[in-house]
Amino acid sequence: MAIITMKKSKKGIYLALLAAFISGVSIFLNKYAVDAIKQPLVFTSIKNTGVAMLLVTTVIMSGKWKKILNLGKNELWKLFLIGVIGGSIPFYLFFTGLSQTPAVNGAIIQKTLIIWVAILAWPLLKEKMSFKKTALVALLFGANLLVGGFKGFKFSQGEGLILLATLFWAIETIIVKKALVKIDPVILVTARMGIGSIILLIMSAVLQPVALNKVVNLSINQWFWIILTMITLFGYVTSWYTALKHASATSVMAILVGSTLVTNILSAVFITHSFNGLMMIQTLTMVVGIAILSRIEIKSGLDSIESKLSPII
Repeated sequence: MAIITMKKSKKGIYLALLAAFISGVSIFLNKYAVDAIKQPLVFTSIKNTGVAMLLVTTVIMSGKWKKILNLGKNELWKLFLIGVIGGSIPFYLFFTGLSQTPAVNGAIIQKTLIIWVAILAWPLLKEKMSFKKTALVALLFGANLLVGGFKGFKFSQGEGLILLATLFWAIETIIVKKALVKIDPVILVTARMGIGSIILLIMSAVLQPVALNKVVNLSINQWFWIILTMITLFGYVTSWYTALKHASATSVMAILVGSTLVTNILSAVFITHSFNGLMMIQTLTMVVGIAILSRIEIKSGLDSIESKLSPII
């Protein structure tokens, strides 16, 4: 049993590492995409709808849609909540904020997600943080401040919107971890993106009808950015949700902090053209911290707490 649990934890860690890499690339690309589309709400609505269509196709082709028929009211309610709390409102907040804020600032604020998840996971998921794990999480988050191109927070409206979006995603993470006990991660992701995209399209039609009507007139360059960010979002959400299925929420979210490193390296290569000593320290700190945290997670097999969970919804 212990061996099986350890293998599941290892799978969860590998998927979390993949999600972190994709997230880092995605945040970097989304900054360019938002600048190209100009309308954050319309951009995220189109992108998320495309991802939802890919996921619905996956669920139908794989036959997993049959599992939805066996879900109870409690599980269906969780699917709806995930779509609203995780797949719609925070996307609007995040991309609106990102259009007003440097990509590096947005990445750092979004990575406070581990702090909020850790606070919520202790009472709601019974995930206890040891001193060593807490120190590693603090170290990983602290390394975010050693960023190339980061000039400090402006405490602007854009940064506030990104922080609010992050709080929504923290709540989503807890609900998802609970829901994964009985629901397939692909179905959860599909609900997140499907329900979320419907809400975003309605919001676009109400708040920015003129911009939404101009979708058919988007240039090839704009469609390029939409499709590219669709691919990264699809890869991120599927790997992230599946990682949560096999590893503890706090470990998965802590590893996702490493996505900032990917964003910073890309920014250094393509924007600042500088890789200084601070970035080297950040890189080594994150790599070592994630390696130690991953080893702790694999050995402890914290995902076994799923059997001890009690419903919160």
